[in-house]
Amino acid sequence: MVLLFLTCIAFSACAQEKNMEKEKITVFKIIASNDMNSLKQWIAERNSVEIRNDKGETPLIAATYGNHIEIAQLLIDAGADVNAQDKMLNSSFLYAGATGYLEILKMGLKAGADYKVFNRYNGTALIPACEKGHTAIVAELLKDKSFPVDHINKLGWTALLEAIILNNGNTRQVEIVNMLIQAGCNVNLADHEGVTPLTHAKNKDFKAIITLLEKAGAH
Repeated sequence: MVLLFLTCIAFSACAQEKNMEKEKITVFKIIASNDMNSLKQWIAERNSVEIRNDKGETPLIAATYGNHIEIAQLLIDAGADVNAQDKMLNSSFLYAGATGYLEILKMGLKAGADYKVFNRYNGTALIPACEKGHTAIVAELLKDKSFPVDHINKLGWTALLEAIILNNGNTRQVEIVNMLIQAGCNVNLADHEGVTPLTHAKNKDFKAIITLLEKAGAH
């Protein structure tokens, strides 16, 4: 009798596991195909949209990777967590900022993005956006005066430092440096080796950025 009971439990657990795996395959296929109607039906049949695939992605993170704007909005409206992170430590909000997906970033901000949730470099959404020249993302993030503009990632870099160190001083980078200065960033915060933003700019001969920094009191 006990053996039969244990066998039933094992069978039930196995069946549940298979159903869960099938559900994962189904919803992530729906998202990959950007199928709004099927996703609406999937959401209507569930109490939570926080299921995860083998990469730790939630449906919202998967939708963000594909820049599926309407799908992402549908999931957020259904209660998806914009701060949930996958195994790469990407959240929907962080990845949208790093990749320049402005509409999804705006959704994340509206849905309560947590500025203390950091990526795998212990960085904010702002830092990679500055590095990659996503001016619209930077402008959107800096609208909130509480955004941690001087946050230092594990490489020892602020958004200002990364905008200078990892780029070529083009016009977008000049614009971003100016936006950071106007937002009140500390222009003298040095990296882990004690090298300041102005010194990095001089080492790269970024004349326009040097001028901006010096006008802002950099030394």
